[in-house]
Amino acid sequence: MIPGLRGPRSPRDRRNLRNRRLVGALALALAVGSAIGGCSGTPETSGPDAFRVAVLLTGPVSDDGWNASAWEGVQAVRDELGAEISKVESLDKSRFEENLREFAARGYDLVFGHAYEFQDAALRVAADYPETMFIVIAGNRSAANVGAVHFRLEEATYVLGALSATLSDTKVAGMIGGEEIPSLKPGFDGFANGALSVDPEFRIVAKYVGNWHDVALAREHAEALIEQGARFIFQNADKAGLGVFQAAGATEGVYAFGSNKDQNAVLPDAIAASAVLDVPAAYLKLAREVKAGTYHPSAATMGVS
Repeated sequence: MIPGLRGPRSPRDRRNLRNRRLVGALALALAVGSAIGGCSGTPETSGPDAFRVAVLLTGPVSDDGWNASAWEGVQAVRDELGAEISKVESLDKSRFEENLREFAARGYDLVFGHAYEFQDAALRVAADYPETMFIVIAGNRSAANVGAVHFRLEEATYVLGALSATLSDTKVAGMIGGEEIPSLKPGFDGFANGALSVDPEFRIVAKYVGNWHDVALAREHAEALIEQGARFIFQNADKAGLGVFQAAGATEGVYAFGSNKDQNAVLPDAIAASAVLDVPAAYLKLAREVKAGTYHPSAATMGVS
């Protein structure tokens, strides 16, 4: 063997080398999305005059993604503003209104509904509790004490799609979502438009799990996309997205993209990059304004500009 040169690499070595090269190529994608323009019962802090903030989630904060980023945001509000905080991690849509109403009845100043699915319930409850501000993340409607924020994830997913079309040798990529709801569409459209900007004949195949927690079904969908030739798969499926990472990790030459939060650490060999939102910074900005009395409810957007 010539000094300084290695012999044939193992499959794992070859995969790791490709992954390091790929991560370098995708560094821009990580940066693009990183800027923004059961009730817990026992609050994290307490005090009779405390600013009280709650968040309702559609899944566990252990998902390392969408729900985790929201809880990080509420904790940041606690740390900076001295807020008393609580959370509900619920998969039961039939209880969303009850959960919102409970926090409002307990005198919470600000309640975040961290998903589009909370929008209708928040609009119904808000009329009965004018002293509580409700903010629906990924929502698109507002009222006197209901705000909504849409994150322009499509600004980052466009880059991921373009890079998928540039790097793929199969002309196929996949997208897997939790539920087929309006708030997912812009991010998926961004991914598809990015790919088509590079190759108008590139094919994008989308699948939906039907919920946000079925890891096994998400993995089945990912494996089906791989069988169709997908070498890059973007997921926005919360906890279920872990199944996409598992499928990519088990298949040579296949990579997944994370969403909403930098998810590379979940499975470094399989996750090439993530479309990242700075959710904690957004929560802090909104909470500061609500506490100061300067927040004006609207259907707003936050992105890189």
